Amino acid sequence: MNNWINVLLSNTICAENKILEGSINSLSSIWLSSGNYSFLLSPMDQFEIKPFFGHLLGLNYTPIGLISNLLIYIGLVVSLIIVYYRYSSIKENIKVSDWSFSTEVIYFTIFNMVLGQLGILLGLFFFVFIFVLFIYILFSNLMGLIPYNFATTAHLASTLSMSSSIWFGVSILGLELHALRFFSLFSPEGTPLPLVPLLAIIELISYIAKGLSLGIRLGANLISGHLLMIILAGFSFGSLVYPEWWVKIPGGSISLSLITGILGLELAIAGIQSYVFSILTSSYIKDSVSLH
Repeated sequence: MNNWINVLLSNTICAENKILEGSINSLSSIWLSSGNYSFLLSPMDQFEIKPFFGHLLGLNYTPIGLISNLLIYIGLVVSLIIVYYRYSSIKENIKVSDWSFSTEVIYFTIFNMVLGQLGILLGLFFFVFIFVLFIYILFSNLMGLIPYNFATTAHLASTLSMSSSIWFGVSILGLELHALRFFSLFSPEGTPLPLVPLLAIIELISYIAKGLSLGIRLGANLISGHLLMIILAGFSFGSLVYPEWWVKIPGGSISLSLITGILGLELAIAGIQSYVFSILTSSYIKDSVSLH
């Protein structure tokens, strides 16, 4: 009797497990085939903006459906910055430590750069804006280096939005301060009168290109670095799984060495591009305020 009950229970459990496994597989296939899954299944997914969980919940045409992975990771970057500076400002960490030292180095580096570009009065006025801009881009760049993560600053939709907003703001600032004199930027002093129309068109195109180049420069540098690491990682994996040792050992060693070197280069680029974006923004503000 006991044996019969045990057999019945085991058969029932096996049937339930098969039903549950089939349900999970069907849900997974629907979710993955939809192309709207939230997590990265490939390193190349970091270059694709998609709904985060709107499709999964059936809320595509609601405000929740508009929440994309780009928006989620921007929120994560901002939260990480807040946690970093909140932790660095705790009384126990105010003493000389790695946390306090790093925050002070970043602060004084950007402070000296802004004052050098804009002067004391104008620099103090715009320092907070430039500092927040630098910190956001720096943390976004570093967060994008984590494998299978999402790089917000590797998307032209994000970088061009920042650069075009800065360009519009700087233009409005110049018009507010100088009115029609602002257009003297497009006609350098001492230009012969016959050449004024031609130079005005060239200067106007150059001025508009500033807003585009600021974002394209940042996005292009990060995209190229990430793609290079993805290519080398694929080559390294292919070499390590190759059956022949004469391909596996040298191929894997060379590709892993290159990945390590490029990762160090990408860490440097993350900081350099943040600094370049900030210093160019300061330069554009100076041009609009002082008209040169």
